[in-house]
Amino acid sequence: MEYREIGKTGKKASVLGFGAMRLPMTGAGSNKTVCEDESVKMILKAFELGVNIIDTAYPYCSNQSEKTVGKALNAWKKILAGSNRVKSAPGNGKIYLSTKFPTWLAGKKDDFRIFLEEQIKSLDGNHIDFYHLHTLNEEYFTDKVLKLGLIEEALKAKEEGLISHLAFSFHDRPEIMKKIIDTKVFEVVLCQYNILDRVNEEAICYAVEKGLGVFVMGPLGGGRIKDLGYFREKLAGSVSKIHELAFKFVFSNPNISVAFSGMESLEMVQENLAIANSYENFTDAERKIITKFIDAKKVAKLIPCTNCQYCMPCPADVAIPGILKIYNYYTLTGLQGNSAWQYRNISLDGAGKQADSCTECGQCEEKCPQKIGIINKLKVAHKILAT
Repeated sequence: MEYREIGKTGKKASVLGFGAMRLPMTGAGSNKTVCEDESVKMILKAFELGVNIIDTAYPYCSNQSEKTVGKALNAWKKILAGSNRVKSAPGNGKIYLSTKFPTWLAGKKDDFRIFLEEQIKSLDGNHIDFYHLHTLNEEYFTDKVLKLGLIEEALKAKEEGLISHLAFSFHDRPEIMKKIIDTKVFEVVLCQYNILDRVNEEAICYAVEKGLGVFVMGPLGGGRIKDLGYFREKLAGSVSKIHELAFKFVFSNPNISVAFSGMESLEMVQENLAIANSYENFTDAERKIITKFIDAKKVAKLIPCTNCQYCMPCPADVAIPGILKIYNYYTLTGLQGNSAWQYRNISLDGAGKQADSCTECGQCEEKCPQKIGIINKLKVAHKILAT
């Protein structure tokens, strides 16, 4: 496993981090619960295989991710206390914890401390290594962070040792990222970056020039990478081969400190860690394939949905992420018949209803961190796929 410097924090982390956003769950709707034993086993296996940083957030997995991560971290501490083998890992086996303040829920300055203390309790610890102001965009930065004085509260918490490093996760235009970086109070930025979405590439360089560490989310494009028929054809590889290429694309950027991948099963943990522990730099042939694909017009037409589920639940029970994924599959492959079949059967796995059930209430668009015009996209998808 490669371990990289995180900006000027003095810490080094595994190039692949565990994203605790997609932990296995059971049930449906408001009754969904994390499969805790399975999730803890997955996280511990990742630590055993070399991961030394994990990322979660207040709302992940129906507000249950932090609690599960806390149990895994305490289980790891017990393992660490009795094992000389893991003590030989970087940092003597220490795991860095990254989580996020729910910026959109802040209504007053004191909310920062209220949520922070609640999160530390959920995580069953006493401090957080990397604490992000979550899903910052220009509106939240102006109307929440600056207006409510959240930075001042964050710096107080840092002085008290409740957090080690102040960070922000980002969902807006690159120029806004630079504006936030220029406040000179943040040590790390977490942003979207993958083979399908390079819009932040230049801003990532800027962050590194200013001394920040760079964490990235969605290295596999929220699962969209699995549907890239072009790669399957040109590389003659399996889905795992496509995953490998996508990870290599991110890992090959020296400006990336950590790529967090949301892992949903023990098999996924083992597969991703096998790639991270053995990846090699791109060959010239692979670089040409990637460049050709990225430059293809179809990529620009993809809906930038990362399956983050922030738009859910839908009041009308529309299967929003599933529909957008099928539409992207259609855009990439042109397989109208297969895409229409997937759309007709979307409700069979309990994902929800077709797009014509949308009431246009707009709640999904208000919550979407990618600022997707979901209502219109659903209309277009239904027109094409409902045949």
